[in-house]
Amino acid sequence: MWAWGCVERVAAGLLGGPLAGGGRWNTAVAVGVTAAAGLVVVAVVVSSRRGGLKSPWWRRRRKAPLTAQEWRGLFTPEGKLQDGGVKLVKKVRSGGIEPSIRALVWPFLLGVYSLDSSEAERDAIKAQNRKGYLLLRKHCLRKSTYSMEDSKQSTNKTAGVNPEGGISSEKGEESGCVSPVESDQVPKTPSVEEVISTEEGNPCLSTEQELQDDTSETKPEKMDDSQSSSSSSNKEESEKSDVTHVETSHKDLASVCESSLEDEQESIPRYSRTGGNMDDTELSKAARPVKSARAIEDFETWQRIIRLDAVRANDEWVSYSPSQASVSREKAIESAKAVCLKDYEHLEPYRIYHASRLVAILEAYAIYDQEIGYCQGMSDLLAPLLAVLEEDDEAFWCFAGFMRKARHNFRLDEVGIRRQLNMVARIIKYKDFHLYRHLEMLQAEDCFFVYRMVVVMFRRELTFEQTLCLWEVMWADQAANRAGIAKSSWRRMRLGAPPTDDLLLYAIAASVLQKRKLIIESYSSMDEIIRECNSMAGQLDIWKLLDDAHDLVVTLHNRIE
Repeated sequence: MWAWGCVERVAAGLLGGPLAGGGRWNTAVAVGVTAAAGLVVVAVVVSSRRGGLKSPWWRRRRKAPLTAQEWRGLFTPEGKLQDGGVKLVKKVRSGGIEPSIRALVWPFLLGVYSLDSSEAERDAIKAQNRKGYLLLRKHCLRKSTYSMEDSKQSTNKTAGVNPEGGISSEKGEESGCVSPVESDQVPKTPSVEEVISTEEGNPCLSTEQELQDDTSETKPEKMDDSQSSSSSSNKEESEKSDVTHVETSHKDLASVCESSLEDEQESIPRYSRTGGNMDDTELSKAARPVKSARAIEDFETWQRIIRLDAVRANDEWVSYSPSQASVSREKAIESAKAVCLKDYEHLEPYRIYHASRLVAILEAYAIYDQEIGYCQGMSDLLAPLLAVLEEDDEAFWCFAGFMRKARHNFRLDEVGIRRQLNMVARIIKYKDFHLYRHLEMLQAEDCFFVYRMVVVMFRRELTFEQTLCLWEVMWADQAANRAGIAKSSWRRMRLGAPPTDDLLLYAIAASVLQKRKLIIESYSSMDEIIRECNSMAGQLDIWKLLDDAHDLVVTLHNRIE
């Protein structure tokens, strides 16, 4: 009304009162002033409600997921994504991905392939990544062999096996480690474990055999030379020289084996904070981090825990991977023996096969990122990837890309966990201070009750399909940030809500805010809130949760991040 009074006074001044002349002119001016008054009122109302406007996501419903036809249409003739990947990111954030093409899209979202890479570049990266994974698996198998060396030697002695022959290639039921493929059962496309077993073997054993052959050939010549040069040499000197020669050859053998292992150690890919998975800088000595203090005994501990978790893994993934679910028992047992898996007789073939893949990839990651190694919960993050990605090397590098963000959840000092819990607390505090005050009264303001959600990224609170949907949207945000899409204001407007690396934390805060009334009115301890959070499994609407999370991003990201 204040605005309308101002307009009336202005109009009276312009018209000069009721006795002024020029009726038509005064009428036109009055109409114009009235229209202007209407605009002023609208502006005042809008400005007064600016703080209460919701994000463009608040009435959004899930759009159709990215289809195979749309996926093919995103590429140029050179095999590059159009528009720098903006269309891909926007589509995935709004509707997810059709299950049939997830295996094709995920490597882009997880940083295995750059959003601006060509098809030729991706082919080269794929070949390089496969080679790197082969090296990691060979290193794992060698470490497993060393950890069982004493038991194998005792077994060989009792069985009358010549120890000079090295590790027997025959099937050993006690060790459980056998060649994964028989000579008459070679598949058309060999797996990674098959390539390992047939490609290299043990390099040190082969080197020892070569040196022994060289020694047997050179010894008679040296004997002849000594006999021709000095006929007065006695028997003791001859035996002494032979002993010295044998000691020298063993020293040469040790140095050759050590240098061989060091050379392979130099070529093994390692986690690096400087870049992607298998780039040139990462494979160089300068970019590789300092060797972790965790040594062989830690790897043996990781192996034991990995096998326990793999055998106990659930089978939620079965309906999402029919080809793996229908694996034969022979192939499943073959894969189990290739990774020295034991105590699997009670499992169905598909669970044996799944457990074997978990062991192979988690062991390789423990070598790749020795600072983290393996912690319980990492198998929960890997299992959904294995259901979609059927090639172990592709699954490994996608998992490595996933762990670039998730690895901080498994640090022994829990610095990453505490940072994330603190961020969830700040989101709740800025969005709903009344709820935050209630949490303070319960001494739960540290948000420890969402600890499990943070560590395994909602894996226990969502169904398998819901987990995939949440992770895809989360990965799309991270891919947008890696590609610098958020730096362009136009591209950021096209995406709607700004992309963030911490979308998961906004989603966790949104799930707590959805329960605000119940928490404030009914709960009087943090234990009750923990039970409520643990009982969310299967009860969350994932797309409603993502809507609320994006709403929080729009309204709070400038204050939180």
